[in-house]
Amino acid sequence: MALLPGISSPADVRALRPAQLESLATEIRAFLVDSVSRTGGHLGPNLGVVELTIALHRVFESPRDTIVFDTGHQAYVHKLLTGRSDFSALRQRGGLSGYPSRAESEHDVVENSHASTGLSWADGIAKANELRGAADRHVAVVVGDGALTGGMAWEALNNIAAGQDRRLVIVVNDNQRSYAPTIGGLAAHLTTLRTTRSYENVLAWGKRTLRRSGPPGRLAYEALHGLKKGIKDVVAPQGMFEDLGLKYVGPVDGHDVRAVEGALARAKAFGGPVIVHVITEKGRGYTPAEQDVSDRFHAVGVIHPETGLPIAPSRFGWTSVFADEMVRLGHRRPDLVAITAAMLEPVGLAPFTSEFPSRVFDVGIAEQHAVASAAGLAFGGMHPVVAVYATFLNRAFDQVLMDVALHKAGVTFVLDRAGITGDDGASHNGQWDMSLLRLVPGLRLAAPRDEDTLRAALQAAVEVDDAPTVLRYPKGPLPPRLPAVDQLAELDVLGRHDGDERSVLVVGVGAMAHTATRVAELLAAEGCTATAVDPRWVLPVPESLVKAVGDHTCAVVIEDGVVEGGVGSMVAQHCAAAGVRTPVHPVGIPLRFLEHASRAQLVESLRLRAEDIAHDALRRLDTPAH
Repeated sequence: MALLPGISSPADVRALRPAQLESLATEIRAFLVDSVSRTGGHLGPNLGVVELTIALHRVFESPRDTIVFDTGHQAYVHKLLTGRSDFSALRQRGGLSGYPSRAESEHDVVENSHASTGLSWADGIAKANELRGAADRHVAVVVGDGALTGGMAWEALNNIAAGQDRRLVIVVNDNQRSYAPTIGGLAAHLTTLRTTRSYENVLAWGKRTLRRSGPPGRLAYEALHGLKKGIKDVVAPQGMFEDLGLKYVGPVDGHDVRAVEGALARAKAFGGPVIVHVITEKGRGYTPAEQDVSDRFHAVGVIHPETGLPIAPSRFGWTSVFADEMVRLGHRRPDLVAITAAMLEPVGLAPFTSEFPSRVFDVGIAEQHAVASAAGLAFGGMHPVVAVYATFLNRAFDQVLMDVALHKAGVTFVLDRAGITGDDGASHNGQWDMSLLRLVPGLRLAAPRDEDTLRAALQAAVEVDDAPTVLRYPKGPLPPRLPAVDQLAELDVLGRHDGDERSVLVVGVGAMAHTATRVAELLAAEGCTATAVDPRWVLPVPESLVKAVGDHTCAVVIEDGVVEGGVGSMVAQHCAAAGVRTPVHPVGIPLRFLEHASRAQLVESLRLRAEDIAHDALRRLDTPAH
């Protein structure tokens, strides 16, 4: 009889007999492959934590005990075991989030998708339990998929070690990967822990040897004491954690549910902070994922479950253009280097790595370090290109401001997945970058609209050696080429339509340039004079754009970023400072978090379709000024 349909809460998991747990794990894996292959999602990480999550819910009593996943894309099994079994609309509007979600369940606390924050959350929750007198409550935090490479994680560990009476269990889910093989000194240390014969095993061997051949009495005791002292530093590298004041348990086979349960139970009983080191295999139990070396099953689209191949192969996209142009520039510029934060393949740096392996630095999930290190590389005579998702540059804003811009360092930032990305929800929509970066003195930002403008912008950006430069582009396939019909200094004119005395300047920022041309056409159909333009470099605001605004009755600036403090509001400020009285209407994303949905659904709900923008512009034109 199937077990999974009978699981609606963690109490049901705890009620199972130990002999049933392996069968439950098999059912969960089959469910994940079948469901995620239909919707897309983070398949590999969740296949790797099946037994671990079962053990967590047998040892800890959620929600009384708090369970945190860092990163949160490891939480699919947790969702299943806490009563959320409808994965039919995973990461789609109205369906389950791809991350923990407080709106879904009391068992979800941290909606964690920006990695390396979970330990800080756990530290705070454990402190709160202590202050409230809830000493019998525990906090368990699963740190995996490279999250322990982030600097915040080590700041948290340093503080957690100070609370020796706080009931906090840190599970290091060691699958050797984030988006790619985990790198750095910590990774090497964990590898040592995985591959070195444990201290306890060697000690047991020594005891057996002494019993067989050693003299009795004091001499045997001294020999055993010397054995302990001599081997501990060699075979117990967990000392790094214990030197911090953190008890260490492991390594434990993460796919032996009874072994994991036993280790977690021991850690829970200790009564203080404990690290449980669990060895797992990403993609466990799914042959295509187990045989893949590129980690393409970390997150998948809709796939054939039998083969793991995509239903609809990806079209040549923005990221591929960047990847190709980087290689071309790398051959011409020996000073060009690349930096990323655990996203070498997703941001398109794999081809550059193949050509120039010594000129690529993957720093792990450590965006702050990446940017400050880039400033150092620039000082040393190189030109670094820092490639990350737009949403993750938020984490390193201080370094962009104070390490790069203040020091006039020639560093280029390439922001993939800028604007509305949709499926992964609030944390992954790249909507904040332009509002934040407009505050950085001297920074220049380009928003290319197609392949040609992306290549041209990257070529221009790496020539700047005295200020930060930024390129941002969206997720997905490339739009058709959109050539300029004319140029006005720094502006590309995309279309002109003559009409009545009402004249509208429609400014399209980056990916919204195609929308701007359509808005101009719709306005022209209503008799307006309409001009669509694209300022490929939107920061600083071009003087020619301010002049063009002044030559029209009204201006509309369309951007796929937060409208408050965005490009449109900056254009309006510059026009006001220049004495230009033409009203400027910024159109973009309101200042709120966006729920997970498709890009098309979000564009429609935000009234960012060309038809909506044109309608609103006509209404403003026909409304008398007061």
